[in-house]
Amino acid sequence: MDIFAVLFCLGLLMFLAFRGVTLLILAPALAVLAAALTGALPLLATFTQVFMTSTGDFIVSFFPLFFLGAIFGKLMDDSGSARSIAQWVIARLGTDKAILAVVLCCAVLTYGGVSLFVVAFAIFPIAAALFRDADIPKLLIPGTLALGAFTFTMSALPGTPAIQNAIPMPFFGTTAFAAPVLGIVAGIVMAGLGMAWLNRRASQAARAGEGYGDHDDAPKPVDTETHARSQGEGFDINEIDFAMDEKTDSPGFATAIAPVILVVVTNFLFLQVVVPQMETGYLAEPLFGQITIEAVRGIWSIVFALTMSILFLLAVNWRRLKSIKTSLNKGADAAVLPIFNTASLVGFGAVIAALPVFQSLTDAMLGFGEGNPLVAVAVSVTTLSAITGSASGGMSIALDALGSQFVSLAAATNTSLEAIHRVTSVASGALDALPHNGAVITVLGICGLSHKEAYGDIFVVAVIVPMLALVAVILLATFLGGI
Repeated sequence: MDIFAVLFCLGLLMFLAFRGVTLLILAPALAVLAAALTGALPLLATFTQVFMTSTGDFIVSFFPLFFLGAIFGKLMDDSGSARSIAQWVIARLGTDKAILAVVLCCAVLTYGGVSLFVVAFAIFPIAAALFRDADIPKLLIPGTLALGAFTFTMSALPGTPAIQNAIPMPFFGTTAFAAPVLGIVAGIVMAGLGMAWLNRRASQAARAGEGYGDHDDAPKPVDTETHARSQGEGFDINEIDFAMDEKTDSPGFATAIAPVILVVVTNFLFLQVVVPQMETGYLAEPLFGQITIEAVRGIWSIVFALTMSILFLLAVNWRRLKSIKTSLNKGADAAVLPIFNTASLVGFGAVIAALPVFQSLTDAMLGFGEGNPLVAVAVSVTTLSAITGSASGGMSIALDALGSQFVSLAAATNTSLEAIHRVTSVASGALDALPHNGAVITVLGICGLSHKEAYGDIFVVAVIVPMLALVAVILLATFLGGI
C-alpha cells in the first residue's frame, strides 16, 4: 500500500502541475501527504528537516548558475543581440531553409546560455514571418522551436551552460565538457533526426497543398504564465514584453555572437588552464566543506564564464541598453522563482527517498540496469523527469536519492563517471517534454496553437528523437567508455 501512496502523490503532483498549481505549494504539501499516507515519518520533522534541508542545499549549490544565466539572457535580449543573431542566420540561409534557420537561431542562443523561454518569445515572430513566406504550415513552428531550444543544446552538446548539464557535476566530479564525443554524437542524432522529421512533414504538407494557414500570429502569453511558472524552468512573464520589443540599435553580428562564444571558450579555458594552476588545498578545511576541487570546478568554471560574458555584454552594449539597472534587476528577479520551484521538487524527492518503501522503488529502477550503471541512470532519470515534467527537477531527485549508488556501481563495473554524466544529462531531456511540461505548454501558447494541433511534432523531436539519442549514447559508452 505504501507504494500506491507514493505513486498517488506523484500522480497528483503531475496532474495539479499540469492544471497550473505552483510547485511552491504542491511540492511541500504532497511531500507531507506522502509521509502521512505511509505513516513512516513524523510530519513536522519531515517538512523542516528533510524537505526544507534538501530544498536549501539545492539552492546553495546552484543559485549562482540560475542567477547569472538569467541576467545573461536578459542582457542578450535587451541589447538586441539575440535578434541580431537570428536576423544574420536567416539572411544567410534564406526563406527556403526556414526550418533550418529557426533551429539554428534557437540552438546558437540556448547554447550560449539564453533561457529557452526568452529564445522562444524572441524567435517566434521571425519564425512566423519565415514560415508564412515559405508557405510552410504554422503547425510546424512549435516542433521547430522545440528542436532548437529543448534538445541537443540543452542536454547533449559538451560545454553548454544549461542547468541540465551542470547538475550532475558535483555528484560525479565532472565538468560541462564531460564525455565530449558522446555528447556530440547525441547532438548529431537529435539534430539530424529532428530536422529529417520536420523536413519530411513540410514536404508532405507541400504535396498536399497545405500552406501556412489563416492564423492570428500574435503571441498569447496569458494562459501560459501559470503553467510555465509551475515548472520552474527559467520563465518570467516580464520577459515577454522585452523579447517582443523592436530593437532600434541592434549590434552587428560579430558583437552579438561574441558573448555566446565567450561563455563556451572561457568555460573551457578556466577548466584547462586556470584550475590546474590554482592552489585548492584549503577546500579540505571544514570551513569549505572538506571537499576536493573536482567537486566544484565545473560550477566554478560556468560561474566564471557567465560573469565574464555579462561584463563583456555590459561593456559593448552600454549605450544600447535602455536601462542597465532595469535589465539587471529583471534578470536577477527572473532567477528566483525557477530555482525555488526546482529546489522544491528536489525537496519533494528527498522526502520520497526517505520513506522505507523507496528502497523497493530503487531496487526496481536499479534492477533494469542488471549491473550497467548507464542503464540504471537512464531509467531513473527519464522516469522521474517524465513524472515531474521537468528535466532539471527529475534529474535532481534521481541524483539526490541514488547518486552515491551510481558512483559505487560505476566503480564496481569500471564505468566512466564522465559517461554517466552525459547519459544523465541526455536522459533528463528524453521524457521531460510530455504534454504537462511547462516549456511545451508555453511554446504552444506563444504560437497560439493547441496540443491537438501541434504537440505531435514536439513529441517526435523532443521525446522520441532524444530517446533514440539516449540509446545510442548508452550503447556507445558501454563499448567505448567515457569518450
